Amino acid sequence: MLAARMDFDGATVLDLYAGSGALGLEALSRGATGAVFVESDRRAAAVITANIAALKAPGTVRCAPVAKVLAGAPARRVDLVFADPPYDVPAAEVEAQLAALLRNDWVAPGALAVVERAAGGPPLRWPDGWERVDERRYGDTRLEFGIA
Repeated sequence: MLAARMDFDGATVLDLYAGSGALGLEALSRGATGAVFVESDRRAAAVITANIAALKAPGTVRCAPVAKVLAGAPARRVDLVFADPPYDVPAAEVEAQLAALLRNDWVAPGALAVVERAAGGPPLRWPDGWERVDERRYGDTRLEFGIA
């Protein structure tokens, strides 16, 4: 699905709530030229850092809450955003983070955001500047797609 929407070659990726970093690392393996991983858990961030080093991949890890990182300016704009917050993170908080991505100049024009949420929860109200383009459900998981 995502590969049909985006050419990873040359893309810069932002992996929010990165966990193991699997989404950002997969994008790098498919030709993305850089990735920023944001993970607040120190142990998980250390694993991502080790994986980046082992793969000699062009990535950096920010060990901090997502909202704190997005409040600052990026080193460069990103073309693809993955957000996989814990299911108990309220939709309003995720919507605020999507707004911060635009407000603080994190995303390039035409950037794609992919947000994973619980299928049973309310759909996101994408902030101004984002266009919701698709939604997919897989069991108890919903993926929502938006274009900046």
